[in-house]
Amino acid sequence: MVRASSVKVGSAKLVVICVGLLGFALVANFLWLSSSSSSSSSFIVPTTTNITIAKHNNDAASSFGGEGRVLAAAYADLPAPQLKWQKMASAPVPRLDGAAIQINDLLFVFAGYGTIDLVHSHVDVYNFTTNTWGESFAMPKEMAHSHLGMVTDGRYIYIVTGQYGPQCRGPTAHTFVLDTKTRKWRDMPPLPVPRYAPATQLWRGRLHVMGGSKENRHTPGLEHWSLAVKDGKPLEKEWRSEIPIPRGGPHRSCVVVDDRLYVIGGQEGDFMAKPGSPIFKCSRRLEVVYGDVYMLDDEMKWKTLPSMPKPNSHIEFAWVVVNNSIVISGGTTEKHPVTKKMVLNGEVFQFNLNTLKWSVIGKLPFRVKTTLVGFWNGYLYFTSGQRDKGPDDPSPKKVIGEMYRTKLKLNV
Repeated sequence: MVRASSVKVGSAKLVVICVGLLGFALVANFLWLSSSSSSSSSFIVPTTTNITIAKHNNDAASSFGGEGRVLAAAYADLPAPQLKWQKMASAPVPRLDGAAIQINDLLFVFAGYGTIDLVHSHVDVYNFTTNTWGESFAMPKEMAHSHLGMVTDGRYIYIVTGQYGPQCRGPTAHTFVLDTKTRKWRDMPPLPVPRYAPATQLWRGRLHVMGGSKENRHTPGLEHWSLAVKDGKPLEKEWRSEIPIPRGGPHRSCVVVDDRLYVIGGQEGDFMAKPGSPIFKCSRRLEVVYGDVYMLDDEMKWKTLPSMPKPNSHIEFAWVVVNNSIVISGGTTEKHPVTKKMVLNGEVFQFNLNTLKWSVIGKLPFRVKTTLVGFWNGYLYFTSGQRDKGPDDPSPKKVIGEMYRTKLKLNV
């Protein structure tokens, strides 16, 4: 009996000691977290790979609505000046992965997703002089609805390949040209193979199409083709193979300035159709976003230039050229290392072609991808895209049609 009693007493003491130690550990951990959240500049998430994540930064007040922007725990906004954004008339419909071309004071806005199950098949036109949305007209029935390649010579708009239909349906190789004065469409020779969101530009009398994603929507393409064109008409019956692009993939800016062709940002990989899905339901796949910058020189050789301040994708129509600088608004960066969710960008980037230096010159009113951008009378405009869930959450949520503008000030 004495032995049994002593065992019970010893067990009770052991339980008390364990509970006490556990409580002490919890209190100490709480105090450590409180201290680190108020005094340290970063903290380590206890994962198997020990990812260092930037701390919340409350120094940057929002430039829209007057509220402070609390940054997310990963891939926080880069420091940038505040910009005063003015809300303009919204587009007739919201758009994601649409396309836009500016000719003088008109912004032609094409296609895009309304929702994942609804795509647009028309063009809306915004007038920068009157700041109003005007006419709307139909696209050809065979034309892609998203992930388009597009460029203009100042009158004719060349439209190349892209995804046909909603969700993650297949691409089409169809190519068209629009006469913006008559609003008439013409067929052009199709690409050798279809692509999603290839880099597209006019350079030295030829329509260049590079990279993009291959037919499965995920595999990066490296191919580069060109076609001689003039006044909205092809001068050749077939596309010519050119030097491959150094790094493949879709959703990149492609710009020609002073007879030099630049390809900026992008990604490798994209959503794919779920195998066996009758609606081609989108299924997440590995994506690698990058900020690489390449230039095609006089000798038709690619040169590597300084990378963007952070990886950036979904920027194919997010750029304008102002005073020998390329200005890019918004986009997406690498996925959150813990949640694996897409992270949107909310910065306005400037690439000074005189110095070949990047800078962050401002913040958008919110983080947003696939913006459709224009510049008129000193104002930077953007419309459409998919915005973030809020100041604390940079992952994508609402597809928008709003239009905003700000007086643009560039770094010298």
